[in-house]
Amino acid sequence: MAVAAVLVRRPLEQVSGLLRRRFHRTAPAALQVTVRDAINQGMDEELERDEKVFLLGEEVAQYDGAYKVSRGLWKKYGDKRIIDTPISEMGFAGIAVGAAMAGLRPICEFMTFNFSMQAIDQVINSAAKTYYMSGGLQSVPIVFRGPNGASAGVAAQHSQCFAAWYGHCPGLKVVSPWSSEDAKGLIKSAIRDNNPVVVLENELMYGVPFELPSEAQSKDFLIPIGKAKIERQGTHVTIVAHSRPVGHCLEAATVLSKEGIECEVINLRTIRPMDIETIEASVMKTNHLVTVEGGWPQFGVGAEICARIMEGPAFNFLDAPAVRVTGADVPMPYAKILEDNSVPQVKDIIFAIKKTLNI
Repeated sequence: MAVAAVLVRRPLEQVSGLLRRRFHRTAPAALQVTVRDAINQGMDEELERDEKVFLLGEEVAQYDGAYKVSRGLWKKYGDKRIIDTPISEMGFAGIAVGAAMAGLRPICEFMTFNFSMQAIDQVINSAAKTYYMSGGLQSVPIVFRGPNGASAGVAAQHSQCFAAWYGHCPGLKVVSPWSSEDAKGLIKSAIRDNNPVVVLENELMYGVPFELPSEAQSKDFLIPIGKAKIERQGTHVTIVAHSRPVGHCLEAATVLSKEGIECEVINLRTIRPMDIETIEASVMKTNHLVTVEGGWPQFGVGAEICARIMEGPAFNFLDAPAVRVTGADVPMPYAKILEDNSVPQVKDIIFAIKKTLNI
């Protein structure tokens, strides 16, 4: 009986050991994090890491932020570090710039970047130019952040993209995240940077969940400002976008791959300084370029990319003129059908790609 028991037990032990080994080899389930929570997590980690960091803006404290991006931070850090302000962008942006000059690291939230127009003198003249005008003696380590670009049903005065406006100004760094990984890594880099950084978020992306890689879950995770990311490899055409349109480009690439067209999708991540080297390398490989953005066409981000490609070594590799996909050259309409026709859709990107490939 003892021998029989041993014979029965041994195969069971072998099976159990095999199962155990396979279990340990299985990759952990990917963590799904929304863009909103990724920004919150990034700010929380930096507030905890450096007591000089503080957040101010309209409704950021007791109300947890208009879009709940600062949820829980006021309860954790209190009134001195999470500060509700009056409805006066010029006033609280000026306070934030002064605090940065005095050695603190403010995060100044605009409820929407459309309202930053009220404070553009502080952003451009007070924050962006001071390091240069002081001969490098006075840095202004400040972050201006909030939702940018078209939302849904909020019409002309709340739907504008300011990437080209702020990207135009020397002295500023401008970043535009798409995914949760982008959002967390870029907000942390922006807070640690000694220059004024404009972080252009997107209201429609706040609730979108993305898989957050294990390295992005670390408190030391940073995405370098000025470095683009190739989201999809391809050989036929280079598509460059930032913010929400990156997702549209990936959708268009998936559709076109079924027709044998392989698109390389570049997530710009940073508007200024622009990673033109990554775009040039891609264009030299694919020989075609399409840029996609939600902003207006004149003097836009896509226009700058096209000019830089024309002026650089990649121009001689183009087999067709570069094509821009942009928002319509009109103030944003309120009616939904008109709004849909005023911002780039997947079908518009597919049409532009086929145009440049002459298909």
